[in-house]
Amino acid sequence: MELYHFLGITCTLTLHSLEASCDTLPTSLVLVKNENTSKVVLGHSKITPIPSMLDSCFIESVVIVKDQRGRGLGKYIMYKTEEYIKTLGLSTVYLSTIDKKEFYSKLGYVECQPVSIYGNFSSSINKITAPMIKPSRKTYMKKQLI
Repeated sequence: MELYHFLGITCTLTLHSLEASCDTLPTSLVLVKNENTSKVVLGHSKITPIPSMLDSCFIESVVIVKDQRGRGLGKYIMYKTEEYIKTLGLSTVYLSTIDKKEFYSKLGYVECQPVSIYGNFSSSINKITAPMIKPSRKTYMKKQLI
């Protein structure tokens, strides 16, 4: 756990899955506010491996509690998530977004081709299934960390 002070709030960034003795992906990081004798969850990020790209990972979700948005906590949890990813020796981070492209761009992410977190699909399968797949509203983005 890491204690930090942010905007006058004392919080703890908990490496949730690591507390359960898991040191591999997937894992979740949970941003927790210490409030009197209890803890209140402020946000969460989930990191997933990309089986076909061993030096990369996918940030599957980043969520900040609604009433805490607009205070820089999203930027903070992204920074801490990337910092943790570096400790794993991974060099590239991917994510997808529907409506937060500008937010991630400000953090250094650039648009890229879609990636699959489910393994490596052959091009022949993609040619067969492509006509059946509806266009995604998601924008895929990536960032080089190292």
